[in-house]
Amino acid sequence: MTQYLLAVYPYQAGSGTEVDLTEDQLQQAYKDVDALNSELQQAKVWVFAGGLEPATTATVVRSSGGQVVTTDGPFAETKEQIGGFWIIEVPDLDVALDWAKKATVACGAPVEVRPFQAI
Repeated sequence: MTQYLLAVYPYQAGSGTEVDLTEDQLQQAYKDVDALNSELQQAKVWVFAGGLEPATTATVVRSSGGQVVTTDGPFAETKEQIGGFWIIEVPDLDVALDWAKKATVACGAPVEVRPFQAI
């Protein structure tokens, strides 16, 4: 079995990719994601999942010239930032992609699928 990251890239305000959701649509997305989480757990493929605060809340910690420096803001200077994720454990990429299809429908945002490195 391989673990996969299903990374969600929400349409964030100010990114040029925003989608105006009504409060009802947002609440429905939360319900749909909760239902998917239950399905993942019942299928025994769930490892961990979580939503993230906006990228503007990030702090970057890096080593530079023998000193550790912290800076505000996301590390990647891009319009698309990860907004949440699932870690699942499934037999292969095809099964991971099947779950990603359900995930993108549930959360209404693109989902990137990446395997973890084999140890």
